[in-house]
Amino acid sequence: MSGHGAPTVQADGRGMRVVVVAAEWHETAMDALLDGAQRALADAGVTDIQVVRVPGSFELPVAASRIAMSRPDAIVALGVVIRGGTPHFDYVCTAATNGLTDVAVRTGIPVGFGVLTCDDEAQVQARIGLPGSFEDKGADAALAAIATASALREWPASQPAGLPTSGRG
Repeated sequence: MSGHGAPTVQADGRGMRVVVVAAEWHETAMDALLDGAQRALADAGVTDIQVVRVPGSFELPVAASRIAMSRPDAIVALGVVIRGGTPHFDYVCTAATNGLTDVAVRTGIPVGFGVLTCDDEAQVQARIGLPGSFEDKGADAALAAIATASALREWPASQPAGLPTSGRG
């Protein structure tokens, strides 16, 4: 199972504004991922949670990029892509991964990556946090995003990369 060796992430999201952008493909799985993310955010003290739905995982990067312009503390991206018989799977997974990485690096806003890239429905079911699942990737992505946002609080976005905020000037 891919979760073997994963850290236990605890995050304090009080006072944070978080936007969850979620694809609509694979409705049952997406609803479970979204529920897991919202539950984890609420449990971490986040009260300002907005949800934006887009058609599929391919659309997540453009939505995250636009959302980032409003400067939330974190973005959580959720999607499900299941391998089929064509290279479409590879293109969508690569575009979503590279696009969301670009948004995070370009904007400095943490993007929790909750895009499942699975070979079949059984792998999806194991990861969506429903009874019988081994993991809850929606919750994991949300916690990773706010834990990263919390870790970066002392590094203002206006500060040049790599320079700590020391008060010297």
